[in-house]
Amino acid sequence: MPNIRRFSVSLEKDLSGQFDLLIKQKKCNSRSEAFRKLIKQELIQEEWLKGRETAGAIVLVYDHHKRELLNKIMHIQHDYSGVILSTQHVHLDHHNCLEVIIIKGKPREVQGLRDKLKIIRGIKCSSLAMASTGKEIP
Repeated sequence: MPNIRRFSVSLEKDLSGQFDLLIKQKKCNSRSEAFRKLIKQELIQEEWLKGRETAGAIVLVYDHHKRELLNKIMHIQHDYSGVILSTQHVHLDHHNCLEVIIIKGKPREVQGLRDKLKIIRGIKCSSLAMASTGKEIP
């Protein structure tokens, strides 16, 4: 087992009860595991806020029958080729497609790409999954 530091945490009874319910819902094995996950998520958000190199995914859902939509998406992606590592395109049904764009770069660049894609007419929904390159996370 890696070098472990133990410490105690004091919580109000109601908050502790809600935390225990959350642990069950998230299927964490212990409070310690839940705290580790929460801390790591906060560290990832700090990486994004401080402008460090990050990783993640942009997810788009769109109707590929919309005129010029695919050309607009492709044009924007070419402008951000230094940030995009990979894309995956999935046909959800006859009209709707899901595209996952795997990214790595500075948050400002990634958010710029996301912002340009989400305002294209015909994009039904978009989301950004913030992750880490793992360099700053133990």
